[in-house]
Order: sequence, then structure tokens, then C-alpha cells
Amino acid sequence: MPTAYKVLGQIEPAAQATTLSTLYTVPSSTSAVVSSIIACNNGTAIDSIDIAVRVAGASIEDKHYLYRDLTIPPRSTVSTVLGITLAATDVLSIRSTIGTTSFNAFGSEIS
Repeated sequence: MPTAYKVLGQIEPAAQATTLSTLYTVPSSTSAVVSSIIACNNGTAIDSIDIAVRVAGASIEDKHYLYRDLTIPPRSTVSTVLGITLAATDVLSIRSTIGTTSFNAFGSEIS
């Protein structure tokens, strides 16, 4: 089972009041370990973010949230070391209230 260490996803989503965007979806016949997620508020106002893991792409529920309404000051970064294990078709989802925060996920895929 080869392991590929990589950038799993990068996105700066548009402003969203409630809708999540997909940062990363585990490909079929693959599992993944998300080692870290970095969120950087590039704007000049406070942003509020969500990070969630939806097993097999399920509809969002409260149990999926890792962070909910986490505030990030302007020009600041939140770095999280996680070690989350994901199966094929699991989805790492994010939201930025004002659309100024970029998200990066790093980890490995095992196929």
C-alpha cells in the first residue's frame, strides 16, 4: 500500500453564511490521514470559520464539526495538528463567513 505525502487541498471560499465548501474528498479505493489544517485570514476584519468531517459525504450534522464559528482576527493564522483518519469518499468541509480566509490541508493518501 503506497503512501503519498501531499497537499490534500487548498481553497479560499467565497463568503458563506451557512453553506460549506469542500476542501478535500478522499478518492475511492484510498484512505487518508490529515496531519494539519491551516486557516489564514487574509482580510482586514475578523472572520468566523467552520471545519467539519462528513463521513461518506453525508449531509452536515452537528456531530461533524471540528470547529464551529471559530473567530480568526485579521491577518492571523490558526494552525491545527490533527492526525484525522479518513476513509474513501469522506469529505473535509470548511466555511468562511466573510470569505477572506484561505484553508490548506496537509497529509497523506494510502492506496
